[in-house]
Amino acid sequence: MESAEQVFRNFSRSGPSHRFRFRMIIPAFPAFNIYSNIARRTTALGPVSVATAVSRMKPWDVEIIDENNYGKSGPRDGRGLPAHAILQRIRTAEVVGLYGGLTSTIPRLYELAKFYRERGVTTIAGGQHFAGDNIREGLDHGVDYLVLGEGEVTIAELLTVLQQGRDPAEVPGLAFLRDGAVVQTAERAPLEHFEDLPLPDFSLLRHARLKLFPVGWIRGCGMNCEFCTVKGRPRAASPERVAEQVAALLEKHNARHFFIVDDLFGYRREDTMRVCRLLADYQKAIRTRLDLTVQIRLDRAKDPELLRAMRSAGINTVAIGYESPIREELAAMNKKLRPEEMIELTRLYRKAGFLIHGMFIFGYPPPEGDHVTVPARERVRQFRRFIKKAQIDTIQVLLPIPFPGTELTRRLASQHRVFPLDCIGWEYYDGNFPLFMPDPPLTPEELQACIRKIMGRFYRFRNMLAILRNVLVFPRLVFWLHNLRAGWRQWYRHWRNDLLRFGGWIILRRWTSQLRKGSFAEKLTAAQTRLSPPRSLPSR
Repeated sequence: MESAEQVFRNFSRSGPSHRFRFRMIIPAFPAFNIYSNIARRTTALGPVSVATAVSRMKPWDVEIIDENNYGKSGPRDGRGLPAHAILQRIRTAEVVGLYGGLTSTIPRLYELAKFYRERGVTTIAGGQHFAGDNIREGLDHGVDYLVLGEGEVTIAELLTVLQQGRDPAEVPGLAFLRDGAVVQTAERAPLEHFEDLPLPDFSLLRHARLKLFPVGWIRGCGMNCEFCTVKGRPRAASPERVAEQVAALLEKHNARHFFIVDDLFGYRREDTMRVCRLLADYQKAIRTRLDLTVQIRLDRAKDPELLRAMRSAGINTVAIGYESPIREELAAMNKKLRPEEMIELTRLYRKAGFLIHGMFIFGYPPPEGDHVTVPARERVRQFRRFIKKAQIDTIQVLLPIPFPGTELTRRLASQHRVFPLDCIGWEYYDGNFPLFMPDPPLTPEELQACIRKIMGRFYRFRNMLAILRNVLVFPRLVFWLHNLRAGWRQWYRHWRNDLLRFGGWIILRRWTSQLRKGSFAEKLTAAQTRLSPPRSLPSR
């Protein structure tokens, strides 16, 4: 088999008029999970941004295949996945990019890398999974080049260097194998001038149907949570670029629903206010209302002027990382708010008219020496009580994940608590499976059962009946003629929440059914047996 460098030396002799194809692939989830439904309506922003950068280069033709958002027009194999053999036969790609931003999709990424490299295709991968200690693993599983860090500039330089037959070691931010040894080039500085990048081009997606369009603004995060892979000083694009992305998506794709993907909406107050004013003025000028969702800190509810500006900009839903309503767990995660304060701040968002999506982590392991003695049943009770009192519209409860390269993973690994990878594979790293030995009195089986109990009480079959009830009471809006907008909001909130909660019940039932049919229980038993040497646990 030819090396990647040799393939590109052949390319360089093909002549200036020859066009090459770059196919970016977002690997499929390993199985149906709680993200599957939303994944069919949106896509990941990072791969689109990287593919867009390549599309501006000559002589490259670019396409994106999102295996989680892949419509009926695309060919499929016997497993229902995209049929890459047919895709490659019909539209041959010389280079394939593979998105490694979700650890649970890494087994599928390696399968694709091997498939394409066996056919002489150069494979390039990147994403958060490779930001830690998995560089050699990736290069041993069919990946020719790993992009370390942000990829837009790195991949453009790599393709240019390879096409010209030069040494890829010239390109900062890369790792590859040479004579069996890992070559890691100079570190690339994080991007600062986002205006130099083209706007993400979603028309590059093939066989996909988008309803919810991701929008980027801020990269990096200064919170330094030990369980998170996103680190570094926050770097923001201009407010005008945010508004430009929204306007371009509306004009080109008739988009109406947007998700600003960054965790830090409201980080720079004046810039945030300007973003809101630009979006509000744009919608007023075109006489169209848009629907935006943002991720924001809970304490931004203390700024009523900001909340009003957000509402005028069309921001209807806020996603908030509560993490936990349990005092001891909040202290373990270095969170400064008390549960009572969290409820009051949530009510401020609700009073301002926002729909609230709450994100929680159940069973967070405290640092060594700290004690969280709350039993499983009491933890579940506290979660349910908090969610009810805060009147959160939709929830997501996940287990802690020892992602590669995080401080949490290093801490748990030093205590010999992370389950061996050959027992619990990467495909289970999606937040729905226990991946380490928890502190007593909790057991791994209890952790998984608890998140099912919390969400099972929230997402229920009886919400279907509530949907019918909301339809029947719709005519009562006539009593709100004095304030029709307020009446509509109240009715819509109930109808929308019941619809989503019934849909959530269906998703949970399907996920539980697949869990029972699978082999995770046996793998979990084997993983607990394999933990060696036995970890020393703090006495209770």
